[in-house]
Amino acid sequence: MEWREVVARIQAGEDQQTELGRFRHWDEKDWLEAVCAFANTEGGLLVLGVDATGQIEGVPMPGEEVQERLASSLQTALNLPVRARLGRQLHEGAVVHWIEVARMRGSEPMRHRGRVLVRRGRSSVDPDPSELQELYNVFGLVFTEERVVPGTSTDDIEPTAFRAFMQRRGVDLASEPALPFAVDLENREVLGRDLDGQQRATLFGLLCFGKDPQGHAPTRNFFVDLVAYAGADRGDAVLLSGEARGRLDEQVHRAEAWLRALGRSERYVGMRRIDDWLVPMRAFRECVVNAVAHRDYTILGSRILIEVFDDRVVVTSPGALPNHKRPESVLAGGTPRSRNESMATFLSDQGLMEQRGSGFPRIARAMAEFNGTGPKLEHDRDERWVRVTLWRVPPG
Repeated sequence: MEWREVVARIQAGEDQQTELGRFRHWDEKDWLEAVCAFANTEGGLLVLGVDATGQIEGVPMPGEEVQERLASSLQTALNLPVRARLGRQLHEGAVVHWIEVARMRGSEPMRHRGRVLVRRGRSSVDPDPSELQELYNVFGLVFTEERVVPGTSTDDIEPTAFRAFMQRRGVDLASEPALPFAVDLENREVLGRDLDGQQRATLFGLLCFGKDPQGHAPTRNFFVDLVAYAGADRGDAVLLSGEARGRLDEQVHRAEAWLRALGRSERYVGMRRIDDWLVPMRAFRECVVNAVAHRDYTILGSRILIEVFDDRVVVTSPGALPNHKRPESVLAGGTPRSRNESMATFLSDQGLMEQRGSGFPRIARAMAEFNGTGPKLEHDRDERWVRVTLWRVPPG
């Protein structure tokens, strides 16, 4: 880009593809956030030595040193090298530097200090769920359970959780000959390798054994949203809301504890009073287990949603039914098929899933004993969701 074009951009002011910045020392890292956001969006121009009003102040450092350090930072300061062109110009005794950032398309989005950033208007911001989904789709990074999560490492896996899981499976990792911990993790697909050969946590590893499963940009929405309403629809007041975060088994237990916090109801059989949860706890637990085990983890911007209304409890999970299953087959307990086999195996070994394929028959039996109803199963392949309704009160 020629200086006259840079001047025209300065005079036009900041916009989606232009950022102006004062620059007096290398601790000012906002310029790297702008570079990251430009690279993830449509590219852009960052001009250093100009304030937000377009007043040229210059960069008070030797020009050659600034150019060298900019070039070095563009190669090493982000998770991937940045494609960019550098320029500088002496203008009325002040040196202006600029970085023309190209739109990046590679194996994963650009990240600055672990954050994925995009350009929105005149700001560099964290993407909202839909922007994040689109960004990962464009980069071709589709999360299946064996895919590695960018930015993770062996340190993101909780050793005690993994060892306890292996002990439940009858494997003593301490027996001779003992392997290095990272080798055990990779052998069992808790770790994998990225395109550069670096060990990273897989999605399965992070969600089942991670220290902070939601602490990474691609996985930050992989938890359960919880909300209870004062009436029969979403327009009514919210009584209680919450989030069930953590590993998959922790999400199940926390969702169950949240439902218990809503209290019990009472009914009478003859002269005998029976205290019930809002719905049978074993039916509710089965719904939550199915949701976290079988949700479509390629849908990055959506969460599992549990809603409690006066007359029903509704569990909505991102993704259509896996492998072309039909609702009728699922309700009948047909041949089990899982979108996420390793996660389903993990939950089964935790005692949260029993005989595979028997979940909905068990839900139906529990609901029939509770109030004579059965679970309602809906799905939408176009909108990509599955919804299960448990009736607190028989419809009608």
